[in-house]
Amino acid sequence: MQTDPARDALAERIRQRLASYPDVREKNMFGGVAFMVDGGLAVSAGRGGDLLVRVDPSDYRDLLTAGGQPAYMGGGRPMGEGWMNVPLDIIADDEVLGWWIAVGRTSRDS
Repeated sequence: MQTDPARDALAERIRQRLASYPDVREKNMFGGVAFMVDGGLAVSAGRGGDLLVRVDPSDYRDLLTAGGQPAYMGGGRPMGEGWMNVPLDIIADDEVLGWWIAVGRTSRDS
């Protein structure tokens, strides 16, 4: 994986936020560093420092108003309402980043 300073900095911030969870694994995917929590993908530090978040599709519209944006695969194909991209400027604050990580962590529980 090529070096991307913004992605790598975000991955480190995510590691710090998830350090207290016993079952966290990292995997290179989606061009970023994905974080699996309790066996499910929660978030991924993406290119340029944006955050890819697994979301409950029933919360998708509300999360758009919180700063999330539709996520896209290569070729401009939408990933659907179970995924959201959160730009770096929205998650610059650690508390906001923690909130979005919690969204990703709990999206599988619904």
